[in-house]
Amino acid sequence: MAQRESQRSVKRERAGGAGAEEGERVGASSGVRASHHIELPQYETVALVLQGGGALGAYQAGVYQGLDEAGILPNWLAGISIGALNTAIIAGNAPKHRVEKLHEFWETICQPAYGPPVPPSIEHALFNSNDAVRKMFTAMQAVGALVDGQKGFFTPRFPPPLPAVSVPPQNASYYDTTPLKATLERLCDFDRINSKEMRVSVGAVNVHTGNFAYFDNTHTTLKPEHFMASGALPPGFGAVEIDGEYYWDGGLMSNTPLAEVAQASPRRDTLAFQVDLWSAIGPVPDNITDVQGRVKDIQYSSRTRFVTDTMRHSQRFRHVLREVLERVSPEHRNDPWCKLAEQLACSKRYNIIHLIYRDKEYEGHYKDYQFGLSTMHQHWASGLDDIRNSLAQPGWLDMPDNDASFVTHDIHRDSR
Repeated sequence: MAQRESQRSVKRERAGGAGAEEGERVGASSGVRASHHIELPQYETVALVLQGGGALGAYQAGVYQGLDEAGILPNWLAGISIGALNTAIIAGNAPKHRVEKLHEFWETICQPAYGPPVPPSIEHALFNSNDAVRKMFTAMQAVGALVDGQKGFFTPRFPPPLPAVSVPPQNASYYDTTPLKATLERLCDFDRINSKEMRVSVGAVNVHTGNFAYFDNTHTTLKPEHFMASGALPPGFGAVEIDGEYYWDGGLMSNTPLAEVAQASPRRDTLAFQVDLWSAIGPVPDNITDVQGRVKDIQYSSRTRFVTDTMRHSQRFRHVLREVLERVSPEHRNDPWCKLAEQLACSKRYNIIHLIYRDKEYEGHYKDYQFGLSTMHQHWASGLDDIRNSLAQPGWLDMPDNDASFVTHDIHRDSR
C-alpha cells in the first residue's frame, strides 16, 4: 500500500477556477470535491473515451469537469455520436476554457429551436415536484424535441420527407443538422484540433460499404463534418458527405471506441477513462414503454465489459509470453518461434476507469432525446459525482501489477 501511495503524490493546489464555478452552475454535486491536482504515474497515454447517447451526454461533460478539477489532461480523446461532439468541444479549446465551452454547448442545445424556453423558475418548480409531475414534464420536453428540434443542433424538415420520394442522401432524414455545424464552428477551434495537441478520434459508418471508419487527426484534417457524421443517427439525421462518401452515426456498429484506444499500435502504458451512457445491466421491463427503453440500453451499451474482458485475456497472454521469453537462454532467442513470440509479447500496462450513467426513476425510453435544462444539469452533476468518487479511491490510478498487466474499476460495480 505504501508503494501505491508513493505513486500518487498529490500537489495541494486548487484545480482550475472555471471548473469549480461550473460545478455550482450546473447543479449540486454530492461527490468528494477535488481540491488538489493528482500526479499520475508515468502513463504514456491518458485517454478519455466517450460513448454515444444523445441528451445523456451531459454526464460526460460532468466527468470531464472532474478530471479538469484534478488537473488530469487526457492526451487522447475518442468519441462516437454525442461523445464525438463533446470531444470536439474539449479538443477545440484551450484547457482553461474547456469546461466553460462545454457548459455553453449544453446550455445552447437544451433550448427549443423555435420559441422561448420554459422560464427557469417554472422549469425548476415542475422538475422538482413529485415523481408524477416530473415524468409528465420531462415527457413533454421530449415531445418538444421531436416537434420543434433543439437550438443550435437540429430542426424538423418542412415539408417532412415522403417515403417514396427520392432526395439527396443528406436530406433523407426527418431533421436538418445544419445548425449543429454553425454551433461547432462557433465553439471549436479546428486549427487547435488539427494541431495534434492531443490525439482525436471519432467513429462513423460508411453508408455505402457498411464499414466502420475512424477519423483521426493523426492522419486526417478534421472538420465539423467529421464530428457531425459520427452523430448522424438515421432516420432522424441525414448522412454527412465527406470526400464523396456518406457516413452515419458510428453507434450503428459500435457505440464505444475503447478498443480503438486499447489496441492501438505501438502499444503504450495506458490509463483510459471509459464513459458510457447506457447500462447493460437493468431491470426486466413489464410494460411496452419500459421495453423500448431497455432495448436501447442493450443495443447501445456496446458490451463494454465484454470488450474489457477480451482485452484482459489478450493482454494477459501477451504479458505472460513476455515473461516466458525473458527466461529463454540467449542462444535460443534467434529461433524463428522466439522471434514470432517477441512480436506478440507485450509488457505494457492498461488501467480502465469505467464510468456508467445510471438511469433516474423518472426517465423513460425517450431519455436520449429529452433535452430539458434541469435534466441536463442532473446528468452533468451525476458525471461529476462519479468521477470525483472514482478519483478518490486509493490505488485506482496506479499502474497494474497483476499477471495480466490489465485492470478495470467501476465505482458502481466495486461499491456493491
